[in-house]
Amino acid sequence: MFITDDIKYVGVNDHKVDLFEGQYIVPNGMAYNSYVILDEKVAVMDTVDKNFKDEWFANLDAVLGGRLPDYLVVQHMEPDHAANIANFLRRYPEAVVVASAKAFTMMGQFFGCTYDERRVVVTEGDTLSLGKHTLHFVSAPMVHWPEVILSYESSSKVLFSADAFGKFGALDVEEEWDCEARRYFIGIVGKYGAQVQALLKKASALAIDTICPLHGPVLTGDTLAEALRLYDIWSAYGVEREGVVVAYASIYGHTAQAALRLAELLRAQGTRDVQVFDLCRCDMAEAVSAAFRYSRLVLAAPTYNADVFPCMGEFIRKLVARGYRGRTVGLIENGSWAPMAAKVMRTMLEGCKELTIAEPAVRIDSALNEKSAEQLTALAAALE
Repeated sequence: MFITDDIKYVGVNDHKVDLFEGQYIVPNGMAYNSYVILDEKVAVMDTVDKNFKDEWFANLDAVLGGRLPDYLVVQHMEPDHAANIANFLRRYPEAVVVASAKAFTMMGQFFGCTYDERRVVVTEGDTLSLGKHTLHFVSAPMVHWPEVILSYESSSKVLFSADAFGKFGALDVEEEWDCEARRYFIGIVGKYGAQVQALLKKASALAIDTICPLHGPVLTGDTLAEALRLYDIWSAYGVEREGVVVAYASIYGHTAQAALRLAELLRAQGTRDVQVFDLCRCDMAEAVSAAFRYSRLVLAAPTYNADVFPCMGEFIRKLVARGYRGRTVGLIENGSWAPMAAKVMRTMLEGCKELTIAEPAVRIDSALNEKSAEQLTALAAALE
């Protein structure tokens, strides 16, 4: 992958991983990105996952061409990027590690060593000259760990962005950027919208031609501009697209029938984009990202043990944990003797800001009947 004549890619693709961070399905694998800046001094930007040590060192050898690195710049201490710090420093005993103070604390936790004799601690506004290239450090705490610091190379206008602007998927798979970037952002970074907004403000003051993230492709041109636009929407919890997400959980099919009937009613009245998710079977992370993408959401679930059906409860907890807000939400409950799901869902959503609960809440007594069908029609109209 070409970046510039002096900035080289030395990352790896992982097609063995099935669950990223133990929870996100990644059918197209992951990329763990690492870069080298060749100048009077040589800087290596981050390492890779522990399972790819040998491949990464081979990539480094090919790019270094016999030279020895002077610096290892550590922007983020998550193990998929930082696992080979100790291996790197053993292999290159003269190299100096450059990172934030919090990152060195974490190195002590992960590796039992804070490298006091061979380290440079950097913070917001510090610089590191490599020759004709100069790294300017930009603090980005909680995007999405507290130690994160980005690096802006001013001569080539390249921002090394750590996990910001990353996505799921290996680099040898062709796919659109936004879908997997959205799922990645909402799932992993979504809680920290205010911190991402602060980072975007800092980035707006920089002349950026290229973004080099730690996951996903290098961003340039129109793709870079679109990434910045979407990050602004996502981190401000804005509506990316008008439409309705219908998320349902069903035990014997009656709640599913109601959810699908509502989707038909919405389409019939002219709602162009209606997305339906069976929470018992779908990729939960995809459903969560869709809920953040669209302007309206319907939650349909049966009562279960005087509570809401478990996968619906999990779904709502994921929304609340990521700061879900500023949307219209409709509710459908089902119960055979003491329906409680709507009450439980309302209570769970109290942690969300600026929500409008559409009326009526639909009540199904075991199976759809004339009364509950009329409520579905009324709810569809309220969501128009």
